[in-house]
This record gives sequence, structure tokens and C-alpha cells, in this order.
Amino acid sequence: MAAPLREAVHPIINRRCNAGDGCVRDAHHVPYRRPAARSGQLRGIGFTQRPGGAHHPPCHERLTTRSLRRSNVSQPLKWRRATLIDMSEPSDPFAPRAFKGRGAASNPAGRFESIRHHAEDDGWQSTLLDEDAPRPRTEVTDERARRVITRNDSPDIHFTQAVNPYRGCEHGCIYCFARPSHSYLNLSPGLDFETRLRAKGNLAEVLRHELARPGYRVEPINIGSNTDPYQPIEKRWRLTRAALQLLAECGHPCTLVTKNALVERDLDLLAPMAKANLVQVFVSVNSLDNRLAATLEPRASAPHRRIEAIHALADAGVPVGVLVAPIIPALNDRDIEAVLEQAADAGARCAGYTVVRLPHELKTLFREWLALHVPDRAAHVMSLIQQMNGGRDYDSDFRTRMRGQGVFADLLKRRFEIACRKHGFGRARDLQLDASRFVPPRPSSPQGQLF
Repeated sequence: MAAPLREAVHPIINRRCNAGDGCVRDAHHVPYRRPAARSGQLRGIGFTQRPGGAHHPPCHERLTTRSLRRSNVSQPLKWRRATLIDMSEPSDPFAPRAFKGRGAASNPAGRFESIRHHAEDDGWQSTLLDEDAPRPRTEVTDERARRVITRNDSPDIHFTQAVNPYRGCEHGCIYCFARPSHSYLNLSPGLDFETRLRAKGNLAEVLRHELARPGYRVEPINIGSNTDPYQPIEKRWRLTRAALQLLAECGHPCTLVTKNALVERDLDLLAPMAKANLVQVFVSVNSLDNRLAATLEPRASAPHRRIEAIHALADAGVPVGVLVAPIIPALNDRDIEAVLEQAADAGARCAGYTVVRLPHELKTLFREWLALHVPDRAAHVMSLIQQMNGGRDYDSDFRTRMRGQGVFADLLKRRFEIACRKHGFGRARDLQLDASRFVPPRPSSPQGQLF
């Protein structure tokens, strides 16, 4: 049954069906209204086109609008709630559908998979479309990592070392550029990315071993460059806290990026590190619209809680910045100035931004999300994204992938710069952390240390 809509019910004229196919029933001809080829629509003319090219008034058995009633020609035009009967083929039971608390709507195969699974409807729709079916549950696997420090030399990334305690992210942000990395685990960048997670249970042990190497070069380590270090499973696994404890112990500088207010839990570690100029925290806030955030980043902290986290960090003396990232045109770009204003009032010292990036499988997942949640704006959003990427969904050029290119990208840049000047924000890279305090940690040993 299609969704109700409002239609103009015109006076109905009774005519004989002259379709030439043996039909002798009376047809109810409704001017300017006839059933459309697609389900749940009406088109604007009262005749149908036969294969031979002849027109004939529509037979009343072809009209499927339940709101059409016989009336006299002299009756005035009235508006009536209409309900359309779906006479087309049944909808695809395997089509993507939104899950509460999840960002992705499907589980497409990763780009490295050699086998593709294609679902076919066998007619048992009552079973396939069971709305009481359980939602996808989060599963966490303990992964024994051999290395935890990753290095990069990308010219558009302002750190060279990173640590990510988790693979996959329960926040479920549909725009997350890290989703395609799940393909390396033979898992889907869709629902698998936010439900089948890997936790590096031996992170602190391996990190201690890597920092103790004789040839180790001290540079700030970014925690959370790929997946969020304070995602919900951190409450139980506490891997990010273990990494901070080790870095504080040996005086190693680090930066944190998160969109979860759980960062407030570790203020007892972050505040002393901040006094020694060893840490800087960035909180990502890309919108102030709670309803949008609930579908865009369903399990991240609400925008107002992130602003409160910025305030708590600033009050504790921790240098904190705000990242308006990612900016999605025609979706959350209207909040740029408001986010920067509230972050400045909360105590943020610096600000940065990036535009949305859709590498590999992410472009398909993001299009699905648009079709489910903002279908009226889907084409416009993708059009603007393509304008900022040289006509494609994504351009991996180091010079433009973070900020985009073209007229709309220039407009975003000017708006951001004007707002930053207004609120006195500095650049995120202006703060230089102290690397001179580093003392290599002693490797763990059951015999202890003599000296």
C-alpha cells in the first residue's frame, strides 16, 4: 500500500470503454488523472497509450485509486485524502533499509573479495520482511597485534606516527573514510565496519616494545587517526587509556582526535600531560542538529555533549581544538559558523576542517544513506560533492582531497576563515609539543630491572 497523498478529485464522466479488446464495461474517465507506470503515482492526463498507438479512455479496472468516487459534473473541485493501491511487482525485500543505531544500511562485499553474494527473493516475504528480526549486534574480537605504530608521509597530513587501538568503529558514521580499510580483513565496509570490531588487546605491551627500540625517533603520536579511540567499546577495553598511561610514563608527546565525550574520563591523565606540554586534543563537531547527527553518526556523542567535553578539557588546562569535519555540502555546511562560535565559547583554542571524502566502497554506502534519509536532497548533495572533486565522487589528489576544489570549496574556505578570525582561532599545527622529555620505557621483564 502506497503512502497517502493529496489529490484534486475532479468530476467523473461515465464513458464506454472502447479499447477494442472486447471490454464492454463502463469506464470512469477522470480528466488529468490516470495510473502511472510506477507504484503509488498518478500522471496528468486521462488517456492511456496502447501499443498500436491508439488512445482509449482507461477502463475502471485499470484505475486503482480508491479515492475516486462517482460524482455529478456540476460538483465543485474538492480535495480528498487519496490512497493508492500498489499494482506493480512486490518491492525488493533485500533492498537496503535503515537500522536504528547504525549508519550503514547494507553489507556490500569488500573490493578484495573474489566471491560476490547475490540475494534472490523466493516468495517468502513474510519471513524476509519480519520487522521483529533482531538488529545487528556488536561483536568484538581480541586481536594480537605485532605492531601498533603506523607511519605515513602524506603531505596533507600533519603527523607522521599514529596508533589506532581498534579496527572498525561502533560510532557508525556513514561518511567515515576508514570504512574501506575493513576490506583488508575480508569484512564489509558496511555494517561489518560498525558491528564486527577488532580490539588490539596487547596494544600497551607492543607499544612499550616499539618505544624502547634503540633506533626509535621521537615524534608526536596521533591516537585516533583512523577509528575513534573513545568509541563505546573503549568503556570496557580501556586500550586508549592504557596507551595514554604508557605515553605519560615515558614523557612521549601525543595528540587525540575523537567525537565522544568519554574523553572526559581520562582527564586525570590528560591534565598532567598538558602541564608538561605533551598532549593536544581535538574534538570533532560537524553539526549542531541532533536529528541529523542521530542518523549521520548514530553512536557518537550528541553535538551538545561534545561541546561540553571541549569545555571540560579547557577547564582542566588541556589544549583543545575543534574539527568541523567532515563538511557535507547541502547537509551540514549551514552549521559551520555556529559550531565555531559555540566551540570558542567553550574554550577551544584552534580549529580545522575537512570536506567529505568518499573513497572506494564508501561512495556506494553514502549514496544508499542519502536515498534512505534525505531522498529529496540526494542528487543535489552528490552534485556539489562532485563539483568539489573535479566531476567525480572522489579525487585522491593530495593537494585537494581534504579541502576540495572549485567554487563551492572556495566558498567553504572563505566562510571558515572569516569565522576563525572572528573568534580568534589559531591553526591546529601552531602548538608545538615537547619531545625533549622522552625517556625510553624499560622493556617488561619477569625478572625486573637491576638499574
